[in-house]
Amino acid sequence: MLDGLTNRLSGVIKTLRGHARLTEANVQDALREVRVALLEADVALPVVREFIAKVKEKALGQEVVGSLTPGQALVGVVYDELAALMGGTNAELNLAAVPPATILMAGLQGAGKTTTCGKLARLLKEQKKKVLLVSCDVYRPAAIAQLETLAQQVGVDFFQSSPDQKPEDIARGAQDWARRHYNDVLIVDTAGRLAVDEAMMREIRELHAALAPIETLFIVDAMQGQDAVNTAKAFADNLPLTGVVLTKLDGDSRGGAALSVKQVTGAPIKFAGVGEKLNGLEPFHPERMASRILGMGDVLSLIEDARREIDVEEAEKLARKVKSGKGFDLEDFRNQMLQMKKMGGLSALMDKLPAQLSQAAQAGGAQLDDKVIKRTVGIVDSMTPQERTRPELIKASRKRRIATGAGVSVQEVNRLLNQFEQMQKMMKMMTKGGGIQKMMRNMKGLMR
Repeated sequence: MLDGLTNRLSGVIKTLRGHARLTEANVQDALREVRVALLEADVALPVVREFIAKVKEKALGQEVVGSLTPGQALVGVVYDELAALMGGTNAELNLAAVPPATILMAGLQGAGKTTTCGKLARLLKEQKKKVLLVSCDVYRPAAIAQLETLAQQVGVDFFQSSPDQKPEDIARGAQDWARRHYNDVLIVDTAGRLAVDEAMMREIRELHAALAPIETLFIVDAMQGQDAVNTAKAFADNLPLTGVVLTKLDGDSRGGAALSVKQVTGAPIKFAGVGEKLNGLEPFHPERMASRILGMGDVLSLIEDARREIDVEEAEKLARKVKSGKGFDLEDFRNQMLQMKKMGGLSALMDKLPAQLSQAAQAGGAQLDDKVIKRTVGIVDSMTPQERTRPELIKASRKRRIATGAGVSVQEVNRLLNQFEQMQKMMKMMTKGGGIQKMMRNMKGLMR
């Protein structure tokens, strides 16, 4: 999403090479480029002005210490201010209330409110919370049915409501039900509109007064740009927002909302939504987002994904198998693909790598289309158990049968077998040099 901004800022660093220190002249030139980069990323103009002023104040006259270049010194200042602009440190959900802790979700129609309710319920369930979902959107019957389906998928409680009820009555009824059934958290989905209007604001103000929620979260589509900032201001003027959830942060828009919404609303960004799947909601870390914007990647989030999704027992089992000389077969290859899919696929992995590594991988022909994983698993699933353990048996007639079973061409089967051979060679090399043991020791260290 923020590739354009990342590329622009990388160019700023290069222009400062060779300077002994940060002076008013070279800082002014560099900040002119930063300003253009931020405006192109659709960051609100007042936010850009204040940001540039703060960076200039802190950067001027700063000595270039040790091995740092002036470009790197400026990046350090920009990094600090970017993180501060988005909230400084990550803000956690506040659930310190007499149960049920009520969370009110607000935002325009299409911002992803209902889906975010399901994602948040899943996240809280993983934290051993008993969650109740309720929809107060009486204008869109499909919203009630959608939330009920999400509750079933996540495995949390759902409070029934219907379009002929008043939103306030639904909310009070859900709160009472949650109290009697010992729910820890109540998540309330509200009605949205295509644009801000007084009727919508009056209704959500009344809901807020009736529920007295511990958290009032504003859901904003990160792809809306300047519109997102204007909407955020309207909601902040009408509700005491406690946090913001940015949805569609993995989209291809310019991403200025991520840099503007905290300053406009005064509320910290608490979560970021990525993808449509129910596991696609992450705590928002301003310093990590600043790192990604500056092309330094987000290795900490990558480690957390690995800790959460990778089956360490399976990984150790594979290591023992390869070490014993039994080799790496197509079944193992399939399982590795599924592990990558659980972590969000190759594109999610690339997004969190430092820019140089990500660009090198893409230049080397790394496939970013996550459909490739699904296709790979489908091809292996079309093989017999014997073919998976002994790929050398797969000749022309078997390839045709496998391709037909998987609904792909024979060329796709050949491509997969070539990729598998490369992976097999890499595994052999790691085993010979003791690399597999080192890799597993490192992985175990990350899992602690």
